[in-house]
Amino acid sequence: MNMLQAAISTSRHWPEINEPLRADVIADGGGLADLWELSPVPIEDNRPRTEEIIDRLFPGNPLLCAGRNRYRFDTKPRNAWRGGLAERQFIVPSPMSAVRGKAKEGRWSKHTAANTGPRRFLVCEFDSGTKDEQAALLMHMGQYAPLVLAVHSGGRSLHGWFYVHGKPDARVEKFFRYAVSLGADRAMWSPCQFVRIPDGTRDNGQRQTVYFLNFKPLEGQP
Repeated sequence: MNMLQAAISTSRHWPEINEPLRADVIADGGGLADLWELSPVPIEDNRPRTEEIIDRLFPGNPLLCAGRNRYRFDTKPRNAWRGGLAERQFIVPSPMSAVRGKAKEGRWSKHTAANTGPRRFLVCEFDSGTKDEQAALLMHMGQYAPLVLAVHSGGRSLHGWFYVHGKPDARVEKFFRYAVSLGADRAMWSPCQFVRIPDGTRDNGQRQTVYFLNFKPLEGQP
């Protein structure tokens, strides 16, 4: 039984953090510099890459939901966002199925679970520990699902985007339960949860810097 299998709880509730396991993973891993050096797409200058990254993450012209904050957002075709995404801080990591959907309380909104399409990326956010420790955790999780992107929040956390399109729900949940046992934010399980736009701009003016890019898992995929 490997570490992934050993850490999964059979309960429907998310597992508590397994501190000894987390410490072992961090001790066996590298740091932020190692994550950056492992990036298949070299990141060797400081120019923002938001538009080209979004083009690769979401090919074609799908509906995307993005926002300056959690209250000011919109859903529109990718091409309608062109040139403006670097100024935003949030995006839903899957294409939307419709411009609007009905929220649980009955109101219509452009950001709901009802108008979010099938999950394309599952984002794991580690916001405790140092950036080196968070990078070690993301690299470890990359053994179990393809890590496509790692972006800094502009605050205290790293967001790892894992490509899970078309994978069975049970398999994706198993992966995420393991991430939660290592300290990942369980709120990221929601398909419509806002995450940090790569090379976007946080509300405090800080850039959401990209440290890792790997488009290989997307090659030949819809």
